[in-house]
Amino acid sequence: MRLSAKVEYAAIAVLELARTFGTGEPIQVRKIAETHSIPSRFLVQILLQLKGAGLVTSSRGAGGGYQLAKTPELISLWDVLQVIEGSEEFCGNSNGASHISEVLQQAWKSSYHEFKSHLEKTSFAELVGRSRNQDDMYYI
Repeated sequence: MRLSAKVEYAAIAVLELARTFGTGEPIQVRKIAETHSIPSRFLVQILLQLKGAGLVTSSRGAGGGYQLAKTPELISLWDVLQVIEGSEEFCGNSNGASHISEVLQQAWKSSYHEFKSHLEKTSFAELVGRSRNQDDMYYI
């Protein structure tokens, strides 16, 4: 499965905001964009979409930027994917005209539901923990 750059950038932005959740300090778009080589204008559009969905908030001014609107425990990868790509259920191209195509359709739907379930269970709090474990590792 391949996710769009827009979904990837949205997840990166939310993870960056989750890493600083609770500090009271908003993160500027420029900082996220530079750190992850994301086009700034594209990131602004993504953050506005996430803001419209109630996942992030913004503040203006010199010390302004973006923050999570909810705790990282309450935001899942599925939430971000749904905001960016919509909630259209994946299914194959078969129209169910034969027994074989019906079997394939059931397999596609089953895979979709497993994928969705996994993303719903993966919170940004969990991802913050994973990213901090990576930060703590060092190599000789």
